[in-house]
Amino acid sequence: MTDLIILIVAAFVGGILNTIAGGGTFLTFPALVFVGVPPVMANATATFMALPGYLAGAAGFRGEMKAWGKRSMIRLTIVAAIGGGSGAILLSISSNEAFSTFVPFLLLAATLIFTYGDRIRAWAASYSRDVKPEGAFGIFLVALYGGYFNGGLGIVFLALFTMWGMSNIHLMNGLKLWASGTIAIISFFVFANSGLLDWEKALIMMVAGTIGGYLGAPLARSLPIHRVKQFISLVGFTMTAIFFARLVL
Repeated sequence: MTDLIILIVAAFVGGILNTIAGGGTFLTFPALVFVGVPPVMANATATFMALPGYLAGAAGFRGEMKAWGKRSMIRLTIVAAIGGGSGAILLSISSNEAFSTFVPFLLLAATLIFTYGDRIRAWAASYSRDVKPEGAFGIFLVALYGGYFNGGLGIVFLALFTMWGMSNIHLMNGLKLWASGTIAIISFFVFANSGLLDWEKALIMMVAGTIGGYLGAPLARSLPIHRVKQFISLVGFTMTAIFFARLVL
């Protein structure tokens, strides 16, 4: 019962955070590990449970994405699927011992990406003239990361789109969510075929996360976004420290 409460609370609060500013993975993935789910399965399950949120969010930006063009959308989808599938396969053949070694560093990277997301986008904008728009290689690399470890994925996509010279934040958010959803769908098939999903926990957390995401909408309008981001960064750095301690001890 204690484990169930931990998972429900983590998913619920994670759903709220994702609606407001992102970063729900900093709660859902550690929660699964803490209740005894092996690290590789925990990562796969956390990616799967984020799928409904990605697709629902992308649907909200369908008007902006239509304006981007069908050909470009197809290209983005195919490359994201290939990259995400490659990352998911890489995770599926990783041992829990090997993945556990990388987890603290992945969490640290994701936390830094989240914390300094605005600066990363500003840096990316300074190189926008030097990057070929809609480059497939960039999509593939980001999707590869997303298939292997989902943390901070949205911010990395936003930085990539900024490097392309894009400035319409609504279009960028739509593409980010669509690409992330594509990665999660492909990863789901890889993980399910590899037996890496804890179905019971995933479904429970999906429900709690969806409710949290829905209730997070009015909070997003009332809470100061910079304070929420500070809280999420604190959670991310705390979880990183805990996993580093687990690695050392």
